[in-house]
Amino acid sequence: MEENAPTNIEPAKAEPAKAKHVQSVHADAYDLDLLLSGFLGETPPVGQLPPKGERQWVDRPEQLFHVATVLKQASLIAIDAEFTQVRSRTQAESGSSVPRLSLLQLAIANRCFVVDTLRLHDLSPLATVVGDPSVAVLLHGAGADLRVMAERGLEVAHYYDLEATSRSIFGQHESSLAAMLQRAFHIRLDKSLQRTDWTRRPLPPAMIAYAARDAEVTLALHSWLDQHYHDILALHENTLVLEPVASWIEPFLYGTAQNSPEQAIADAKAKGFLREKVQIYEDCRAALVTLSHPLRRSRLLRLIADLSLTKLAPDLEPLLQAPTSDERAASVRALGRLGIKTAKTAIYPLLHDPVQDVRKAAQTALRNLGEKELPQPRVPPQRSSDGTRSWIVETAETAETAAAANGSMPDENDWKARLRSMMRE
Repeated sequence: MEENAPTNIEPAKAEPAKAKHVQSVHADAYDLDLLLSGFLGETPPVGQLPPKGERQWVDRPEQLFHVATVLKQASLIAIDAEFTQVRSRTQAESGSSVPRLSLLQLAIANRCFVVDTLRLHDLSPLATVVGDPSVAVLLHGAGADLRVMAERGLEVAHYYDLEATSRSIFGQHESSLAAMLQRAFHIRLDKSLQRTDWTRRPLPPAMIAYAARDAEVTLALHSWLDQHYHDILALHENTLVLEPVASWIEPFLYGTAQNSPEQAIADAKAKGFLREKVQIYEDCRAALVTLSHPLRRSRLLRLIADLSLTKLAPDLEPLLQAPTSDERAASVRALGRLGIKTAKTAIYPLLHDPVQDVRKAAQTALRNLGEKELPQPRVPPQRSSDGTRSWIVETAETAETAAAANGSMPDENDWKARLRSMMRE
């Protein structure tokens, strides 16, 4: 994969006039249209991609053993996987779609190995590498890659998900690898071969280069994030050591829960893990203190809202100032769902948060807490004696007159006001 020539395009920033308009919105008069899209904060200086290093195609067992020996000397390995969804049918199921690992790209400083996982059935030499807790694996969008690797016996013991890290900083709409490379290095990532058939053999050199480049730029992106956002990157460290929480909470944090929160509590009571309701509060409060991973903290906040644990509101409000957008948005949603009206004052500033996800969550929460705008009355048509009907096109003056008659002020944020503004009326 080759990127286009570097450009001088700056990351998207808010237009000064519009940004000023957003910040002048009164607490009880806001509109989704006024919440600008995208990330509105500052971006660190642009980094420099390292020169392309050596790339090696690996499709023989002896080569794979050599690669494993080299990788064992590294402390950081960027990994990317290419796989294809394959339709399979068994006696137990009429049909299913399972991923088939086709390539595995492993990049270290100045070198990248592209492993043909179709020809090499035994990947155990790599298992000792990725299973070593002292080796940090770098992934961008870890979920799918971890699953297809695990199906081939590659259980990763220590990794960072750079997509999740980027989402915590810039929001979900600007956390893709392409968006982050544009932001960090001002390069455009070629994704034209993303959905190509990776099971074809032999692979053209262009496809091999495309695959290798994803792993190489992931390694470079980690360096940029570590330089400018070290603390947030550290929060996204994943190991086999689980953060201790109550046993009934744990499935909800790792996405393995099979029952509703209410059923989980009922089961925990039946097993003697919970004896009284106060312990539910204590377990959740203890988990808030223990957990550090942003995703698991966000899931805990959702669980608290699902269980309507309103007494935990004082513990949630400090998270409105959390360093990651995941936690800020999750705490806003939880307070809104819990109906904590006293939190409105603390939520209002998040209407101007740099991350769009947080701004939207704040607006939704405020609406849930009773900050809803009243719809403007429509002017009915007038019927003439000949049967024809006519409407009055409202101007700024007639709108103000009508609003005064209704005891309110005109909503200058509605579509008519915006249209008049565009027409410079």
